[in-house]
Amino acid sequence: ILEGLLRKAITQPRKLGLAQALDLEEYFLDTTCLKAPIHFPVDWVLLRDGVRTLMKATLLIRRAGLRGRMEAPEQFLRRMNRLSMEMTQKTRRSGSRKERKRVLRQMKRLVRVVRGHARRHRDLLDQRWAQTQWTRRQAEQILCRLDRVLELLPRAQKQAHERIIGERPVANADKILSLYEEDVRVVVRGKAGAEVEFGNTVLLGENRQGLILDYRLFRESAPADSQLLFSSLTRVLGLAGRPVGAAVGDRGFASAANHRALMDSGIFDAVCPRRPAELARKMKGRRFARLQRRRAQTEARIAILKQGFLGRPMRAKGFAHRELALAWGVLTHNLWVLARMRKSKKQAEPLAQAA
Repeated sequence: ILEGLLRKAITQPRKLGLAQALDLEEYFLDTTCLKAPIHFPVDWVLLRDGVRTLMKATLLIRRAGLRGRMEAPEQFLRRMNRLSMEMTQKTRRSGSRKERKRVLRQMKRLVRVVRGHARRHRDLLDQRWAQTQWTRRQAEQILCRLDRVLELLPRAQKQAHERIIGERPVANADKILSLYEEDVRVVVRGKAGAEVEFGNTVLLGENRQGLILDYRLFRESAPADSQLLFSSLTRVLGLAGRPVGAAVGDRGFASAANHRALMDSGIFDAVCPRRPAELARKMKGRRFARLQRRRAQTEARIAILKQGFLGRPMRAKGFAHRELALAWGVLTHNLWVLARMRKSKKQAEPLAQAA
């Protein structure tokens, strides 16, 4: 639907009430992070999350009439809450490193007991679900919830052990950031107030009028920005049937290969170069300087899309749902921009008749 709307705005603008076709002379690219609805991924907090999920699911199974021998699930929740408060307080005192290790060992022992109780109740539900008031599909919802946490909790426990007790770093590719959002990645931004963010990388490309012509949300860690430039230009070429006049981006999109390819394609290279001396030389060109100043508006376009059309924060859970929400957000944003273009055209007509 989005591609059909843009193609019609390019080839048949009159049918959409536009005075002229979309401007494809200038194309502005940037990347951002689409944050996932998770809390900051503290290692021991993942253990607390796992215990809460397992015990709440176990409580549901016991209320449905399937009971194994164990203490009340609420007791395990209270113990984990006490350990969590103790862990929080230890970070503010001298000698906290040794105390944090001690508390984490207690958490690990509690997690081991909780996992055993949750697994037994999970097997009870799987075998005797017909004795409850639930249908099989309703029972599978609880089984899936338990299976997911039971699978990831040992890895989260090992990660906490490595970082707190072993004091060894864990590679970003191996980190568990959430027990509920498996496709969340560490996105290194390197900006003031946002050195790293947790979510998925988004590539956005807009034209001079503010319409988003291309976007991509990456499930895995995204390639370098310089590797995304020509794939985006190729998609816009397939959409419009002709190349853009100029490609504009920050220094992340710059590379010698991209510069040569843009020159060979007849596209004006307005990507910010990496070397300061080269930037100073190119800023003497009027067109390059104008496009670089205009590039700042793409940051505002990203903020408009994320805060005005996707929610603060986006509430969609799971990569597929976030991808769908992003698609709806881009479509709604483009309809809003096209409606404003039509409105400004109608307002200009009475002024022209009066003159």
